[in-house]
Amino acid sequence: MRTPIIFDYSKPGKKAYNLPEIDVPEKEISELIPENLIRKTKPRLPEVSEFEIVRHYHSLARRNYAIDDGIYPLGSCTMKYNPRVNERVAKLSGFTNLHPLTPQELSQGALKLMFDLGEMLKEITGMDAVSLAPAAGAHGELTGLLIMRTYFKHKNEKRTKVLIPDSAHGTNPASVMMAGFEPIQIKSNEDGYITLKEVKDHLDKDVAALMVTNPNTLGIFEPEIVEIIEALHENGSIAYTDGANLNALIGISRPGDIGFDIIQLNLHKTFSSPHGGGGPGSGPVLVKEYLKDFLPVPVVSEKNGHYFLDYDVKNTCGMIKLFYGNFSVMIKAFTYILMLGEKGLVKSSKTAILNANYLKKKIENPYFKNASNLTPMHEFVVSALPLKKETGVRALDIAKALLDRGLHAPTMYFPLIVEEALMIEPTETESKESLDKFAEVIQDIVKQALENRDSIINTPVKTPIKRVNEAQASRNPKLKWLAD
Repeated sequence: MRTPIIFDYSKPGKKAYNLPEIDVPEKEISELIPENLIRKTKPRLPEVSEFEIVRHYHSLARRNYAIDDGIYPLGSCTMKYNPRVNERVAKLSGFTNLHPLTPQELSQGALKLMFDLGEMLKEITGMDAVSLAPAAGAHGELTGLLIMRTYFKHKNEKRTKVLIPDSAHGTNPASVMMAGFEPIQIKSNEDGYITLKEVKDHLDKDVAALMVTNPNTLGIFEPEIVEIIEALHENGSIAYTDGANLNALIGISRPGDIGFDIIQLNLHKTFSSPHGGGGPGSGPVLVKEYLKDFLPVPVVSEKNGHYFLDYDVKNTCGMIKLFYGNFSVMIKAFTYILMLGEKGLVKSSKTAILNANYLKKKIENPYFKNASNLTPMHEFVVSALPLKKETGVRALDIAKALLDRGLHAPTMYFPLIVEEALMIEPTETESKESLDKFAEVIQDIVKQALENRDSIINTPVKTPIKRVNEAQASRNPKLKWLAD
């Protein structure tokens, strides 16, 4: 059944507003507003009552799946619960009424919060300097690459290549290209990690950096990463880590201690701020001491108890955002870190690892193949290829069948090095009961696929929108309603 749109409820004469009569003379309006900006015809808007608007959007909201409804096992996206106290703090009037152009003398509290958050992130990651300006993870990646480009330009070195594992997030090569470098693919071995030999085979004086997610997208902590970083440094190259999977490391392992020179974080993932629907995000970049003079301007600094936006960065890569980052996300991350404290942050990482390995064990069956023989950390990847060969049921069909059972699907077909991939990250905020339910449903879908494949490949049948043509939907999306 077609989902009703707001125009379906429209009838002439209905209205959901009550405005005072306009008291500006028509002559003055024509003088204030240029003729070319005045409408000749009324806009076509729905004519509905306030109650109809409320009921319509409430109905649409009930059709949407959210973390408040159940598990959101999106591998590499860390869709964890956002504590309501985060929202309460972010909504304090002192924060919400603060304009970005407020003089710094009148915004000391906000500047102190950002400065203290930066200090916390430096401690968590083992880095020496930070910029909170990037608006999201991919923006942070680009910023890190611009920092290294400016660094090599300052050294009069023309380095053109950045090495990237074949398991990398898709934003990595895109960011590399945008920063003016050439992405060079490094192949993973059969257990899903890159080797020192493979990196050395591609290492020369044109290589600016290796850009690697650790743990990687298979959830595996790169076993040879320390030796790889040493080889990079011997070559004068930079070791860059995408912090998308930091949820597995907080309080356990600091990227800076391992030897990484640059890391970008995802406050909207690791530190619990919600990021559904494409935003908002926050992607701070942290660097070692020798790179701090190349950070974007401004940075938040402190002198004699006074906090300020410092534009005096000697060899800055420039300004990467008009205003200084997504402040509301910083507030939530700051609250989250303070609320958990050191012990709580360590426990969150350990619980994320425990939950992932527990769920991995619970869904084991002959029709799923583990993407790696190594023990994963906060997420894991299985291949549904054995099930596809036996029944024709694909990873996509499993995902659709989960929707019919009231659960959100995991990430599919990523990383690309795993055929028929299902990438699952339960996060630390899911209970044992929630994991057991998810595993039980997965096992039931596999059983049903073996007994009656058609009942799976035709799903979903219980959702408002049934099975769509995936290729057509991505190539010819219809994103707005057009009037007749």
